[in-house]
Amino acid sequence: MKWLCAGLLMLLVVIPVRAAEPLQADVLLQGGLLVDGTGRPGVIGDVAIEGGRIVGVGRLEQVDAKWTLNCDGLVICPGFIDLHNHADFQIVTAETRSGLNYLTQGCTTIVTGNCGFGPVDAAAYYSKIEQSGCGPNVAHLLPHGSLREDVMGSDLRAPANEELAKMRSLADKAMRDGVWGMTTGLIYVPGSFSKTDELVEVAKVISQHGGIYASHIRNESRDLPGAVSEAITIGRDAQLPVHISHFKASGRDSWGTIRQAAALIEDARKKGQRVTADQYPYIASSTSLDATILPGWSLDGGRKAMLRRLDDPTDGPKVRADIQKALERTANGEAIRIAGYNPRREWMGLNLKQIAEREQKPVLDIAEMITRNGGARIVNFSMNEEDVRFAMAIDWVATASDGRAYVPGPDLPHPRSFGTFSRKIGYYAVQEKVLSMEQAIRSASGLPAEIIGLKDRGFLKTDQAADIAVFDPETFRDRATFDRPFLHSTGIRFLFVNGVPAIIDGEPTGALGGRPLRRKL
Repeated sequence: MKWLCAGLLMLLVVIPVRAAEPLQADVLLQGGLLVDGTGRPGVIGDVAIEGGRIVGVGRLEQVDAKWTLNCDGLVICPGFIDLHNHADFQIVTAETRSGLNYLTQGCTTIVTGNCGFGPVDAAAYYSKIEQSGCGPNVAHLLPHGSLREDVMGSDLRAPANEELAKMRSLADKAMRDGVWGMTTGLIYVPGSFSKTDELVEVAKVISQHGGIYASHIRNESRDLPGAVSEAITIGRDAQLPVHISHFKASGRDSWGTIRQAAALIEDARKKGQRVTADQYPYIASSTSLDATILPGWSLDGGRKAMLRRLDDPTDGPKVRADIQKALERTANGEAIRIAGYNPRREWMGLNLKQIAEREQKPVLDIAEMITRNGGARIVNFSMNEEDVRFAMAIDWVATASDGRAYVPGPDLPHPRSFGTFSRKIGYYAVQEKVLSMEQAIRSASGLPAEIIGLKDRGFLKTDQAADIAVFDPETFRDRATFDRPFLHSTGIRFLFVNGVPAIIDGEPTGALGGRPLRRKL
């Protein structure tokens, strides 16, 4: 027995122990602070990328990498996911398909189809993206407003049975073609003409395929709690997750109501519903002047019908009375700044009150003149800083821009398209400490991935797609302002989209590493 034990010992000694094979990688991001998208504190480590996927995360001792990038002093985190983007058409246009203003914020995925507007034929849209290429990935949501308009025009009425059946059929096709859910824009025509029961019936089709319901809710000002309640009802009755787009309380007379709305969401969540929201970190919103001041009923039948009502001796005074009430809620137009209006370029950057004083006319007359001449894009300084800070610290509120892909031009759009993510993380988290950097990164990565249902993005872990941002926390800041909205963010040192380098040493590469992200049933 002793002889047998001695023999086994000799055998163990003479058999060589093979060292672990080195991890093969295209790229090694070495020595950065790993913030993984879960909200947990960051730790120093490395990330290995091979074939467009993450193959290693942590202290990686043996890596055979073709390219090693020193990330000492930098943050390595998942690429950011913009849940609410309006670059539906820009992302398939040559000048803007790179989405550079999003790449420089660390965004590697944008979600389109928001506020109820965008392509209804998802198969054709995704195909076009594949053909043209894009900078960030694109996930699409079915836009209910565009769907409704395709089926029944811009009429203020309930759909006939066959029209509702058609909408449900198209919703089914869109889900099978890979959309992630449905959006509504309930302050915009024709979405604003939809009743709750219509939305529930279409949402039930989305629910059958496991999609989400995301909504620009019916009211973001004095009846914010009521509008949130409607969204919660739709989610409950259709049995699908609810997401509130650009969560805010708009208008001085509504400030503080965001806390009531948040309490309603918290209560629904405690009862088992999946309800979330997103937010951009600014005190101003942006949309069209028409959507801000015109009563919905005046747009029954479209813009031409609205103009006829303005000229009608009975309806005209009623429309103007409603416009005046809307203007009063914006400090008689002082809060409404012109962002784009071709007939009078010199008015851009001025608010309606300033324009009225220059022209020596009532603000109402200026607003009507703009509406009659095609309308304008505006920036509306309507939110309260305390409300903004309150919302961004809530753990179910994601970060989203509500912007689009831009190249510099003559207009003065909202700076959120160039600075949302850098502002939330760099300014509000790192500098102002409204929330931790890890929480802010989660709100831009892991949380939006969970909300929309992305399984292979949003976190730093093996087998995830290599959508990775690397930034300097000391310099990751927004530069875009309301007067200079086209300034790119600073501080992104490296960015990878599906493993393709989009930014290296702070410089864009021009690569189009993005692709359409189809939801699989």
